[in-house]
Amino acid sequence: MPPGVGSRKETLPRPSGGSPGPAAGRAPFTWTADDHVWKNGCDHSYVIDRAPAAVPPPPVEADAESWARALGAVHAGEAGVRVTLQGRDERAVVLESLRIRVVEHRSPAQGRVYRMSSGCGGSLTPRMFDVDLDVPRPVARSVAGNDSGEPIEAVAFPYSVSVTDPEVLMITGRTVGCDCDWFAELTWSSGGRSGTVRVDDGGRPFRTSGVRGRPVLDYDTGSGRWVSVADAGEAAS
Repeated sequence: MPPGVGSRKETLPRPSGGSPGPAAGRAPFTWTADDHVWKNGCDHSYVIDRAPAAVPPPPVEADAESWARALGAVHAGEAGVRVTLQGRDERAVVLESLRIRVVEHRSPAQGRVYRMSSGCGGSLTPRMFDVDLDVPRPVARSVAGNDSGEPIEAVAFPYSVSVTDPEVLMITGRTVGCDCDWFAELTWSSGGRSGTVRVDDGGRPFRTSGVRGRPVLDYDTGSGRWVSVADAGEAAS
């Protein structure tokens, strides 16, 4: 099995803001990316090539990165990447487009699917983009969201950010049939200048794997162990 999402972070940590390398200072805005964002704070799954007895209880979302890194976990089915953008000064930076690049397709990763299902929080959805990683040319499709029940219209490019007007994007990369490595590109313009910033996982691509037909497990807090979804259903009936 190729190294998991967390293992890449261990060898090459995510930058604190902006794209890695010398080009970071040339972009008129900073960015940070977090790919361990769970839907409503609990709805997420990882594929892990370990037996249930060797997998510790699910973490809370805030501890997901270190938990996944220690287990070599891979995002199962979808990965939610939260990108926070902010201008470096008062000048507006116009974000022209968002593109998705899939750099490698492999057969789905080996292992079982472990579902995170404790500690759900409130619903909070920033600007949302949905990406089908299985198609030959993935497109970031803007979709409507909500913030605690209040609708958020689907965002349309171009739009702007500045130091006083930051923006948060949520890119959800989905796959059924591949173990995909991918990253995003943001094209910008400001003050007569323009460029493209690569948004990735600390210099390496994000990773999402399909999990069709894999065993799915939930954590039973009563018994303190992982149980298959089928077994849990039989026990409840």
